[in-house]
Amino acid sequence: MIPADSPFHPDNEAGYQAWRAAKLADYPTRGEDLIVKVRDPANLSDDEYQAIWRLIAKANMAIYATDLGESEDKEALALLAAQFGLTHLDANWLADEDGISSLTPHDEDGQKRGEFIPYTHKPIRWHTDGYYNPPVRRIWAMALHCVRAADEGGINDLYDHELAYIALRDADPAHIRALMADDAMTIPARTDELGVARPDEAGPSFLVDSGLLHLRYTARTKSIAWKQDAATLAAVRALDALLASKPAGAFSLGLQPGMGVICNNVLHTRSGFSDHPEHRRLLYRARYHDHLRNLRG
Repeated sequence: MIPADSPFHPDNEAGYQAWRAAKLADYPTRGEDLIVKVRDPANLSDDEYQAIWRLIAKANMAIYATDLGESEDKEALALLAAQFGLTHLDANWLADEDGISSLTPHDEDGQKRGEFIPYTHKPIRWHTDGYYNPPVRRIWAMALHCVRAADEGGINDLYDHELAYIALRDADPAHIRALMADDAMTIPARTDELGVARPDEAGPSFLVDSGLLHLRYTARTKSIAWKQDAATLAAVRALDALLASKPAGAFSLGLQPGMGVICNNVLHTRSGFSDHPEHRRLLYRARYHDHLRNLRG
């Protein structure tokens, strides 16, 4: 239940307009505006920390750039995230033993991971991470760190889900009502050789928790079933069209070695890419059940 005084409540027009004005004021206009140079991600200076937090507070994301190069230091990513309150990793079954996933192609070596798109050279369409997770394992925040870049491609598009909310609500508030319904979307059951590995999971697309807006979404059609009523289908078409239009506030970024993203699980993509078998593209991905917080405020 969304509190009546929340700016995200469909009936709170005055609260929404005030929040909308504050959100859009001085919003970053270039991807470069999101980048903060960082000396040691495991131990941010106060200036570095506050610069990152200001971007998170405004745009739900920040890009950090270090001189680590191709260092395979996963601990630095975990320590960076912990400085913003992220400690509860989503240790999904494809993650490494420490709960952080090493995203590198396996589509050519016959490994099980190669059956899943993040572990291939293929493009990934617009989505938020863990959209298929049950509520107790909801992915509120995530971080990506680039160790090795692709030879060509592998570009990420990033789009603040709060901007998507604004665009849809401004177009038609009925879109928001439909996407906030408890049965707006269903993730079909996944089966394996032992039977059902994950049951059907129904829930809202847009939701609010602790005053924060969250979006569960994928542009894929095989792994999601939208509610088959006119209002929901119209809302999904509007969201699909918005993302396809490359809206203002959507940024394209090719992460280079030593760079990373920390965000409140914003919408993102990845273009297809090519690399060398002896120099595979490698990104570390950490997904969290926590909200990003300012621990130095």
